[in-house]
Amino acid sequence: MGEESVDRAEGFGERLLGLLLDRVPLMPPQLIAPLVAEEVARIGGRDVSILLQDYAQDVLVPLVGRKLHVGQPEPMAESPAGRAFLSADVVEVEQNHGGGVRMYLPLLDGSDQVGVLALTLDAVGHDDRRLLRRLASLVADVLVTKNAYTDMFFLARRREPMSVSAEIQWNLLPPLTMTVPQIEVAGILEPAYRAAGDSFDYALNDNILHMAVIDAMGHGLDAAVMATVAIGAYRHARRVFVSLAEKYKYMDDAISRQFGPDHFVTAQLMHINIATGELELVNAGHPAPLLIREGRVTRQLESATTLPVGFGGEQPRIRQHLLQPGDRVLCYTDGIIEEHVTGSEPFGEDRLIRCVNRLGEEPSQGVRADLRRLSHTLKTERGGRTSDDATLFMAQWHGHTADHLTVV
Repeated sequence: MGEESVDRAEGFGERLLGLLLDRVPLMPPQLIAPLVAEEVARIGGRDVSILLQDYAQDVLVPLVGRKLHVGQPEPMAESPAGRAFLSADVVEVEQNHGGGVRMYLPLLDGSDQVGVLALTLDAVGHDDRRLLRRLASLVADVLVTKNAYTDMFFLARRREPMSVSAEIQWNLLPPLTMTVPQIEVAGILEPAYRAAGDSFDYALNDNILHMAVIDAMGHGLDAAVMATVAIGAYRHARRVFVSLAEKYKYMDDAISRQFGPDHFVTAQLMHINIATGELELVNAGHPAPLLIREGRVTRQLESATTLPVGFGGEQPRIRQHLLQPGDRVLCYTDGIIEEHVTGSEPFGEDRLIRCVNRLGEEPSQGVRADLRRLSHTLKTERGGRTSDDATLFMAQWHGHTADHLTVV
């Protein structure tokens, strides 16, 4: 392509994106997808689909709308759309019937995968790919913004009835994944449509990744309300810049005052310095996190026992660890290991570790995809049963410079 043609193509692309930016802010949510299909048609695209992940992370569900191509849900594990979603990269498939190339572009809000934009072009060039990546990024941002004041995207993602407690928990969660060069995190909440007392939260402030995984006692709405108070107290403490020990005290005070001495929340609270790999841990009644190195569990990250949140007054005990670049830390709630699989036999930590190690023998697809694969493997091993909340949360530290680090 000559220089003049390149300039013309770039100018067209900028006008197309500019047009979208001009029209989108005041446009109602139900008209966003048809507008995207209309603009894709301007560059010769057809059969436009916007696919959103379902809450159980099994399939990508097509958004229904005028001018959109609405097919069957795409399996997350065994489809081009699923590969694009899990890898956060573009997948292109040559079309045998009708010709052209089917493109699947991940919709990324920062590093969090929102879904996939799928479309067909007769031919795909470098400029097309660059323009469509930019378009997909813009579409992701718009979907996230509009989702704040519509139920249509929620309804598209919901594949079965959802309990009130699960509604509360999904609205409480941060993005399911976050990636920066130094660290990745991802979480999964099960059962997706009946979750109650389990939750997790995180925030990256300067060089410190703040993490919390909790399990409120009980079931149903009572547990969801207690989890909401615990996460609210944790966020409040985090935002007034207190220490890890003080975060525990804020949460302990909120639960004991609101629910009395007979209620409690187990919790893991962590700080990870993403520049050095230094990790601080408070373990308040939770199963110990697992340290995964080179695909295998090397040991538990032990911490002196601290009473669960809500029992009142105890000074939390903090344990420090030092990570190597590439290390993963896997947190999980007791629903993972206490599910009874054969008669009265619980699933157990040993079986969890064997599953982690077996999956570690396969090539990594990134924290989000690997954690999803682990979750589905564990569910299969449990015979499809998830009678209690079963949450997984993983962080992988990639490191900054390893020269000055010692190892765990």
